[in-house]
Amino acid sequence: MPTDRSTDRGAEQPSAPATAPAPSAPPAAPAGRTGPVEPADLSGAVGLFAEESRARAFAAVVLGATTPAQVTERTGLSPKEANTALRRLRDQGVIGEGGDGLAVVYDRFRELARSARASKPSAESYGSGDEQSETVLRTFVRGGRLVRLPAQWERKLVVLRHIAEQTFEPGVEYPERTVNEKLRAWCEDAPVDHVTLRRYLVDLHHLHRRVGLYRRPAAAA
Repeated sequence: MPTDRSTDRGAEQPSAPATAPAPSAPPAAPAGRTGPVEPADLSGAVGLFAEESRARAFAAVVLGATTPAQVTERTGLSPKEANTALRRLRDQGVIGEGGDGLAVVYDRFRELARSARASKPSAESYGSGDEQSETVLRTFVRGGRLVRLPAQWERKLVVLRHIAEQTFEPGVEYPERTVNEKLRAWCEDAPVDHVTLRRYLVDLHHLHRRVGLYRRPAAAA
């Protein structure tokens, strides 16, 4: 019995190779920006405008200059100076070329602002639980050292209480030599000596003195 040749041929035909997916296009650069852009660096941006020719060229673009010729005309720079300044501004990504010519890349300044905020160290906390006291301590205490004693009495009380709480454990008796050593460490960079600090702490009852021994009470007056 004859076979169905058309059916056999269809079965023997190899399937067409799958079409490879087209490679994805690289992400487009932000509008108005051309060329390589360095990481956001606020100090670099400040240095960029420290050169007068670059500052003048940038100002011209801000005010509407869209070509190097217009920048040259509006700034009084020579064509060479204008082109050199514009090239540097492009390299830093603060100006670019859009459909209408030269333009400021404001996204670059947003990047710089975000970078500056992220790198800013957080304010040191002293654990006082009170923002006003924290402000006083940030002013007069730095890195575990006394900068100086405040002249205002209320602020002085805040600083002295902090020193007592950070230096002496409640209920523990310390010989005078140990007290002096601990307080001397606070005074390394301050125009006040450890004897003055010790006298203040005793007078304010942050330390009780008896027979050459000092003890911080559980609840200082």
